[in-house]
Amino acid sequence: MPNKPRSALYLTLGAVLVLSGCASTTHRAPVEDRGTASRPLPASIAATSALAPAPGAAAAEAAALRPLPGAENAGKPGYYSVKPGDTLIRIGLENGQNWRDIARWSGLDNPNAIEIGQVLRVVPPAADANGVVTRPVAPGGRVDGKPAAAVPVAGTASAAAAAPGVAPPTAAAPAPAPPPAVAPVAAPREGDEDVNWAWPAAGPVTTPFDDNKSKGLAIGGRAGDPVLAAADGRVVYAGSGLRGYGNLVIVKHNATFLTAYAHNQALLVKEDQVVRRGQRIAEMGSSDAEKVQLHFEIRRQGKPIDPARLLPAR
Repeated sequence: MPNKPRSALYLTLGAVLVLSGCASTTHRAPVEDRGTASRPLPASIAATSALAPAPGAAAAEAAALRPLPGAENAGKPGYYSVKPGDTLIRIGLENGQNWRDIARWSGLDNPNAIEIGQVLRVVPPAADANGVVTRPVAPGGRVDGKPAAAVPVAGTASAAAAAPGVAPPTAAAPAPAPPPAVAPVAAPREGDEDVNWAWPAAGPVTTPFDDNKSKGLAIGGRAGDPVLAAADGRVVYAGSGLRGYGNLVIVKHNATFLTAYAHNQALLVKEDQVVRRGQRIAEMGSSDAEKVQLHFEIRRQGKPIDPARLLPAR
């Protein structure tokens, strides 16, 4: 009997030694032997892996790499690249265009959402960057400066469809056709539109034109004095969305000239309204200005010029 505990002790020590030997031997699990650790992670795992980019970061990176709208036209004549601080109203003023037209020509879904670096079209589709407009002229018609509607070209599918009883040609063998006859209109020169100008306010000129500073004339007066349209035209903007101008009216007179009337206390016209020379369009005020005054600009194709060169002598 005394030998039994000793034998049991020997058996226990032997089992411990065997287990220790097993623990000191390296055994790789079968799944690791198949090399799964070196294979790409499944997509469901990679999306949550610390090595994979977070979904938000990936979206931001993709957005940063996508081309901006109109980027293929950057630097081309007739196009404008949006700069910091730009608004569509300012772009229209500086390019002599109705901001709504620019939005339409550029295919903007939301005119209030333009991006720095985005490229906008600032000339009509029927005009080149030098101001030369080409459009069909009907017999006995007149050139009015407006973009022309598309005209079917002889020999094309659209022209054939317009003729009764004539089947359109197949797409495989289109008939060649010469371009439609057009009448080129020379680039406008300063004063060649025969605009009948008038002074927009009766007060004295308190600040003369300065191309580097004022861009126009400051005309003094009292709050509520009438502000008059300087020539016949159409209102392309009436509001206060252009910083530095206060309550502003912009009138487009033709393809060459537009005028701006700033710092008003009240606006008496609305966008797209036709106005006549001498018509009261606003009341003089001091909105976004230090004193009551009318800031008046004449812009030729978007470039400010000295109004005193065109207004009649007093």
